[in-house]
Amino acid sequence: MARIQIIQSADAPSLAAFDTVIDVRSPGEFAEDHAPGAINLPVLTDAERAEVGTIYVQDSRFKANRIGAAYVARNIARHLETALADKPADFAPLVYCWRGGSRSEAMATILSRVGWRTSILAGGYRTYRRGVQASLYETPCPLKLLLLDGDTGTAKTEILARLSARGVQVLDLEGLAGHRGSLFGALAGRPQPSQKMFETELLLALQALDPARPVVVEAESSKIGDRMIPPALWQVMQAAPRVEVIAPRPVRAAYLVATYHDIVADPVALEAAFHRLPVYPGQRRLEDWRKLAGAGDFVPLAEAVMELHYDPAYRRARRKDGRPALASFELTALDDAAQAQAADQIARLVQTLPL
Repeated sequence: MARIQIIQSADAPSLAAFDTVIDVRSPGEFAEDHAPGAINLPVLTDAERAEVGTIYVQDSRFKANRIGAAYVARNIARHLETALADKPADFAPLVYCWRGGSRSEAMATILSRVGWRTSILAGGYRTYRRGVQASLYETPCPLKLLLLDGDTGTAKTEILARLSARGVQVLDLEGLAGHRGSLFGALAGRPQPSQKMFETELLLALQALDPARPVVVEAESSKIGDRMIPPALWQVMQAAPRVEVIAPRPVRAAYLVATYHDIVADPVALEAAFHRLPVYPGQRRLEDWRKLAGAGDFVPLAEAVMELHYDPAYRRARRKDGRPALASFELTALDDAAQAQAADQIARLVQTLPL
């Protein structure tokens, strides 16, 4: 039988040394968060894990172990006949479970019996998670950031993508968080990732950036939807210089209606968003907004919401910051040509920033 190796580190280079990283936890555990690139080959399903745990607590440890072992054996056999059926003789997987215990040991034992060079991550997922937390909560962020700022509806997300296409380093926090960063910002049909998964994807994105070159990131609050920006990055964002995109409110309103078409098309989602406003608009104003929505007059509705909530919130944030913008770019339109022009100007500015 091939010897099972014990691996102590779970950083990206360590994980990349293996042909496949196998997470043997239940699908529910895997969905909450997992190591980058890992595949889920559970030795216990969510229901089986719950059943075995209940028997362990309420009946007997021996019975739980016996029933659990039967489930584990059947599940590993199925993986050998399906997901692992085409693996070559020199296949070298890394296996982990929650804390490097019986679930990963069971899988690793069988895989090593096949003859594969199998390794186990010491401490399991908890080892990996501690590394993520250390990087995002305890280690200073080394990046030089430039904030892309502007009132709601100034096409910052699209300009950020255009900057990336021009070779500028960018960090798309809203994309990672699965949210457009506002009360109306939930993406239709796409729930936000868990906080842990958000941090996993964020750390991967940060590690791919060159700290010797500037990175443009959209100005955000410390919370994007329900996901918090970890403190190491947030501290750098608070101190970073910013550039500002400016556009007239009617232009921004028309852009928002086009961008948030999923909210506009869903009266229930629109009503729910109204009730999430931190400043209650009042019954009369709400009725006026409902009439506008019912009549399909979404551009004046967007202007009204920006006037009440979004624009004052951005003004308060800038007053609190107190620092002038490094540069401002005034746009009279937000079509493709205007966005491209803004991206060109910001890209040239980025090239002049001191390293």
